[in-house]
Amino acid sequence: MRTLPRVATLFASVRATAVLPICLAATAASAQSDTGARQGLLNGAPDPTGVATTNAAGETVYYVAATGQGVKLLRSTDLKHWTQAGRVFDKRVPDWASRAVPGAQGIWAPDLSYHNGLYYLYYSVSTFGSQHSVIGLAVNKSLDRESPDYRWEDRGQVIASDAADTDFNAIDPALLVDEEGKWWLFWGSHWSGLKAVAVDPSTGKPRDGAKIFPVAARPDTTSHAIEAPFVLFHDGYYYQFVSWDGCCDGAASTYKVMVGRSRKPTGPYADADGKLMLDGGGTLVLENSERWRGPGHNGVITTDKGQWMVHHTYDVENLDAQRILQVRPLDWTTEGWPTVGEPLAAPQR
Repeated sequence: MRTLPRVATLFASVRATAVLPICLAATAASAQSDTGARQGLLNGAPDPTGVATTNAAGETVYYVAATGQGVKLLRSTDLKHWTQAGRVFDKRVPDWASRAVPGAQGIWAPDLSYHNGLYYLYYSVSTFGSQHSVIGLAVNKSLDRESPDYRWEDRGQVIASDAADTDFNAIDPALLVDEEGKWWLFWGSHWSGLKAVAVDPSTGKPRDGAKIFPVAARPDTTSHAIEAPFVLFHDGYYYQFVSWDGCCDGAASTYKVMVGRSRKPTGPYADADGKLMLDGGGTLVLENSERWRGPGHNGVITTDKGQWMVHHTYDVENLDAQRILQVRPLDWTTEGWPTVGEPLAAPQR
């Protein structure tokens, strides 16, 4: 199986968040009717990212990694119907991360991409509302469980945060390979906002003493509610998608997707009105509707057939399913700003 080459609008290799407004049968079974929104953080398929590959038959196959115990993996050939494709880890959290973050029950916001012959999966481990967090990295030569090359290698800690030592929260990682081939890791949630750092392609980790760049924040709010950076290149600009406000409160969720752009990966990013994202700027991409609540934690998938924004959302008609997958067509205005259409498919019951 080979990975599709990334087109000019994305990184040097395909990085996708392949998600749909569907509820997997196993996911629905695990999301029991009496499960509250906060108690169901690991249910559904939240915070998904993924890659597009081509199998031996020449078919495009999409793999998605999502928040859950051990990191959930899903597989699809049409971006509409998904099957389970195993988990990255046999345990709900790797041993080293359990020691680093006592009480963690699962793995959050995995970032899956393909570079230089390896699938890179950055992941985060934390507890809700805490700044005591870590980001780790696992790699694999294949995502096909039938392949002799299928074996996850955990490279351990990449970045850590703690109230005593840092002003950021080390969750929600996202890898960017820029137009010059330089590797950057973005991350962050609440506190002082979102950050970026150069990483060594040979290790996938920052070098000692690497400079950390602030790239977005919300100093104009008491909640500082910004997280989930996702950066892509399009027509001369780097676009930083972020999520604002409350992610995980069912129908009361206020999560939304915002965006800004910059000529450089490290910023400064500004919205369509010119307000810097470090000052709380952001142009709206997607927000609540009557049925879909808390849409956010997005990524973008690009193939030769088009471009889509993918994210999670609550369905008010089936809140017990928790945060489900959704994909929408993505287009660009004449002024160079992203817009999204309606979901490609309705949820499966």
